[in-house]
Amino acid sequence: MNTGRDEDALRWDGDDDPTLDVGTRAAAREAGAGSNRAVDPAAADDPAAEADDPAQPLALPDGFQAVGKDSAKVGHIEKDGTVVMPGDTAPMSSPMLITLGILAGVYLLFTIGWIIGGLRLQGTAHFLVSPIGYQVALWLAVAAPALWFVTAYGLTRASKSWVRIVWLIAGLVVLVPWPFIMVGAVGTVAR
Repeated sequence: MNTGRDEDALRWDGDDDPTLDVGTRAAAREAGAGSNRAVDPAAADDPAAEADDPAQPLALPDGFQAVGKDSAKVGHIEKDGTVVMPGDTAPMSSPMLITLGILAGVYLLFTIGWIIGGLRLQGTAHFLVSPIGYQVALWLAVAAPALWFVTAYGLTRASKSWVRIVWLIAGLVVLVPWPFIMVGAVGTVAR
């Protein structure tokens, strides 16, 4: 029975691993004593700068951020424990995700309602508008719920959650599939 490495996956060892720490110049000098590679390009040009403070943290290349034990200095921690780095947006809460899912489902039902209601009116609509004009209007009406949802979601990404919900509910009020409600659900058009 092999009990050595198989049980390593069941433990949370390694959180205090010193290799996860942001290094210092002295530690980097010890680790790379045999290599000819310079740790910091500015320090390679000025050897006196490195000797001033050997405990000074290493400079990271542009676009990189420190991770590990000291990463809380760079980002901030939300109430649910997720770390948000500068430039990132906070993740959506579970109630907001559920609300968006419900609203997306209603928008999908509205799209289906526009298809069914519009196709049922197609026979009687040729008395009022040209067939080509009706087809264009039908498919614009079918695409309107999806376009509203995507547009409202995209334009309110930087806004508060309640603003996004207000715009999505306003879309539900504006885009009610009246042909389906009046013809498809209640009754048929009198001929």
